[in-house]
Amino acid sequence: MRSWLLKAVPLAAVAAAWACGGGGGPAAPSPSGPVTINIIGDRGSQSFSPNPATAAGQTVVFRNNDSVVHRVQLNDGTIDTGDIAPGATSRAVTMPGAGTNYHCMVHPGMIGAVSSGSSGPPPCTGLYC
Repeated sequence: MRSWLLKAVPLAAVAAAWACGGGGGPAAPSPSGPVTINIIGDRGSQSFSPNPATAAGQTVVFRNNDSVVHRVQLNDGTIDTGDIAPGATSRAVTMPGAGTNYHCMVHPGMIGAVSSGSSGPPPCTGLYC
């Protein structure tokens, strides 16, 4: 009888913990990381993925999936990632609101845009279009 009691007590403790939120309930949300924008290569508006990026007001990193160095800058010059080596990821930056355009300083034909998700990409105007 005693061995039955030794097995029943731990089982009861597990059941009590489960009932009090010790398991089975929804997991606490984990903090999300930055949005990743992949650098594909020197392909005009197809140089970045996703493009446009739904990242207005969010933290963003640029991952260089190409075989050459790239350097991303907002068209207004307010953000500059510095050189991003092949296979590397930029430091995290916070993107301004929707309607922001950016380009590669090394390859000015590489253009990207930030949208709010509810609208298409902003029109690209100026030198880097």
